[in-house]
Amino acid sequence: MRVTFWGTRGSLAAPGADTARYGGNTSCVEVRGPEGSVVVIDAGTGIRALGQSLPADLKRVDILLTHLHMDHVQGLGFFAPLYNPGVEVHIWGPASTTAPLRTRLMRYLSPPLFPVHLRDLPCQLILHEVPCERLPIGEMVVSASLVCHPGPTVGYRIESKNGSLAYLSDHEPALGARNFPESAEWTSGYAIAANVDLLIHDGQYTRDEYLEHVGWGHSAAEDAVNFAKLAQVKELVLFHHDPNRTDAEVDQLLETTMARMQTPFAVTAAAEGTTVDIGAA
Repeated sequence: MRVTFWGTRGSLAAPGADTARYGGNTSCVEVRGPEGSVVVIDAGTGIRALGQSLPADLKRVDILLTHLHMDHVQGLGFFAPLYNPGVEVHIWGPASTTAPLRTRLMRYLSPPLFPVHLRDLPCQLILHEVPCERLPIGEMVVSASLVCHPGPTVGYRIESKNGSLAYLSDHEPALGARNFPESAEWTSGYAIAANVDLLIHDGQYTRDEYLEHVGWGHSAAEDAVNFAKLAQVKELVLFHHDPNRTDAEVDQLLETTMARMQTPFAVTAAAEGTTVDIGAA
């Protein structure tokens, strides 16, 4: 599988901030299966450029939404395949006790927030609610589980013959976990992340910043590393960067975190335009 980062921020980068290397778009990640199937995780502003890069003969694309906060859906209406009648677009998103997924998406894809109604999109649109049973998407298998973040939110696990990845972009495993990070019991997201080759995980805060934002649904970078240790992953990519953080500050957060911790796996910070090949020789 090839993973490409198209948006890595928790909100649009602050105007004037130096984000040349890490980028300023909101959450969006592309996963290509070994046989060419395309899965898009989250529909932040990075999805616009992703859509323009897809093959002209693409027949199906699957979009996995972790939740419906604006930074994760604000690019959806600008995704080119939605306007192609020859493409089958499957959107997977968290179920809610208050309204179906279609109704909640229509709040954004309709005036006055957007000029085009969801019902008028010319693609072949199919909506699905998760969590549900393991989902075969082309040559990949997707699992979803509810995780700790305000509002209905899921994390995703994607597996293929080449390897596995977990995506927990907005996640606060330290909240409510008994003896975190000493035990997998009660720890949000553990089943999704256990033993994956690549974990993409929320690392928005420094330790001091997190103490001022407990319960907001995001993690200190140190907690992301501790969670990755608990799940025994092979590689960790810190994600959902603070929109006010410059490239130099992201570098500093990563450097400070790793100076305090020892890990048996690589830890990097997600940057737009970079790729990770899972299962490559």
